[in-house]
Amino acid sequence: MNAAVRHEALTPGGEAFRARLRVRGLRKSAGGVLRISIDELGLAPGGVTMVLGANGAGKSLLLRLLHGLVLPDEGTIAAPPGVQSMVFQRPVLLRRSVFANLDFALKIAGIGRAERHRSVRELLSRHGFGDRAGQPARSLSGGEQQRLAMIRALSVSPAILFLDEPSASLDPAATSSIEALIRSAARQGTKVVMVTHDPGQARRLGDEVLLLHRGRIAEQGPAAEFFAGPVSGAGRAYLDGSLYLDP
Repeated sequence: MNAAVRHEALTPGGEAFRARLRVRGLRKSAGGVLRISIDELGLAPGGVTMVLGANGAGKSLLLRLLHGLVLPDEGTIAAPPGVQSMVFQRPVLLRRSVFANLDFALKIAGIGRAERHRSVRELLSRHGFGDRAGQPARSLSGGEQQRLAMIRALSVSPAILFLDEPSASLDPAATSSIEALIRSAARQGTKVVMVTHDPGQARRLGDEVLLLHRGRIAEQGPAAEFFAGPVSGAGRAYLDGSLYLDP
């Protein structure tokens, strides 16, 4: 019988609260195949956790489970109080103006009209969109759309920001802009959990590495230690680009 599936609020003073985000007994199958099997996972407050692994390792599925977009078959996810945001590889923008995209996010967060309009104008000005507030958001370039999606996600001051390869299809200049926003968010206390296929990006941004292999955690630890010398066979294979087979 499957265990009860619960998203619990964390309470101050408890073990899960100190971990900020904790998972126990997480299982998810698709097409008759077990895609995620994690006995226990804790993510500490603050900083940037980079989720690495080969194609099909379960990285994107794990993010969707943690964010609540996909329900697990089994397990408990203990999430901190506060707002969560997520940005995908392809920006998801409303068929509205640049201004209206930000305004909608703040409205959903319960912010009053006058305050949110002031906030939107300030955000657009700060990030170089001040003269394009009325422009249809989907008419922006790909890099600009993703930057707007990031700004919108951060406008509600999320406790956790989930990022699923947000710069995978962008040019170097646009990637640099996205990475600057990620660093800024982390400095302001947002916990960032980010999937990437780019080891260089993981080195630049990561405080911690979480390596998935066939839906399981193969390795977790400080990014500097992982890149200096992974302790798992899957980690060594990931860094040298070889195919890792379970012993």
